Amino acid sequence: MKAAHYWHCFVGIQTREWLRFWQQRTRFASALVRPLLWLVVFAAGFRAVLGISIIPPYETYITYETYIAPGLCGMIILFNSMQGALSMVYDRELGSMRVLLMSPLPRPFLLVTKLLAMGVVSIGQVYVFLLLALLVDVEPPLWGYLAVLPALILTSLMLGALGLLIATWIKQLENFAGVMNFVIFPMFFMSSALYPLWRMNEASPWLYWICQFNPFTHAVEAIRFSLYMEWNPMAYGITAGVTAVLALLATAGFRPQRTRILGTSKPA
Repeated sequence: MKAAHYWHCFVGIQTREWLRFWQQRTRFASALVRPLLWLVVFAAGFRAVLGISIIPPYETYITYETYIAPGLCGMIILFNSMQGALSMVYDRELGSMRVLLMSPLPRPFLLVTKLLAMGVVSIGQVYVFLLLALLVDVEPPLWGYLAVLPALILTSLMLGALGLLIATWIKQLENFAGVMNFVIFPMFFMSSALYPLWRMNEASPWLYWICQFNPFTHAVEAIRFSLYMEWNPMAYGITAGVTAVLALLATAGFRPQRTRILGTSKPA
């Protein structure tokens, strides 16, 4: 296989994902409603209760809206990645994924390209959210919008690989939604997305260590530091390492015959 074949496959998968997104524009609105509610409504109530001290990467006191904005960017990618994994499983059984996996191109390349295509759609939604966040005075440096892009790509790959790994071992598609919620909410709330870890340490040291071992925490910190033009090697390193492990496990375990839809006969 030549490089041109890989490139045509990459472009084709990206184009299909954007066309699907364009046909499901309500998904775009629903993906923004959730973080905007947190940013506008919940932040107004939590602002006085939590308070934020001067912590890196910030150089002065900040509003609660400013603090949670990077975590809400992670929330958009988290929910979209799980929904994308669900659609990938459905496509694997009934649609394009089954045809795609018949391609002579390596299966890891196909799956990673698919994850990257879903991630690009999520990243577009994140940038729209950041523009809307300007209305509530969340104003990162102008170059921060570009500097955060590698962190967003890495986070989307990590969470997309996690969703695919979970979907790989789900035998009935109908069970995926329940498992997805079981993963999403602990992962989001037991992280630094909504409150700084020093606050968590004051409240409960064992919860603090759970947050430290949560890879989503480090993905959020990578986004936070990058958005404000700071480098956090530990956050990037942990996120990249977890991404590599999850992608390896997901691509190795992906089998078209494993998942079946309720009511269909068991594959031979």
